[in-house]
Amino acid sequence: MQFEKIEKNNVVCAVLNSEKKVFEDTQSALDILMSAKYDIGTKNIVIDKRLIVEDFFILSTGLAGEILQKYINYGGRIAIYGDYSRYTSKPLKDFIYESNNGNNVFFVSTKEDAINMLTQ
Repeated sequence: MQFEKIEKNNVVCAVLNSEKKVFEDTQSALDILMSAKYDIGTKNIVIDKRLIVEDFFILSTGLAGEILQKYINYGGRIAIYGDYSRYTSKPLKDFIYESNNGNNVFFVSTKEDAINMLTQ
C-alpha cells in the first residue's frame, strides 16, 4: 500500500494505491487515515472501491456507517471511486445520494472526479 500525493486548489489528497483490498474493517480504515495524515499531511483520502471489502456496500452489516462515522469524527474526508451500477439496493443508492450531497463522503465514478470532489 502506498499513497500518491495530489495537490489541487491548495488542497492535498492522498490517493491510495494497492494490489489488494485494504479497507477490511474499521481498524484498517483508520490506519489508512492516520497513515495519510502522517505520511502525506492530509486527511483527504481517495480510494478505488475495488480496495474495499464488499461488506462495506451491504449497509445491513453496519461496516460503512461505522467506518465513515470514524472518518468524520477524526476530521477525515473520503472519496470512493468506481462502478456502482451493479448495486440494486435502494438503501445503498439513497446512502450514496445523501453522501454526495454532503461535504465529507463522496461516491463517484472516476479517480479524477474523486479528487475534484475533495478539492473544490
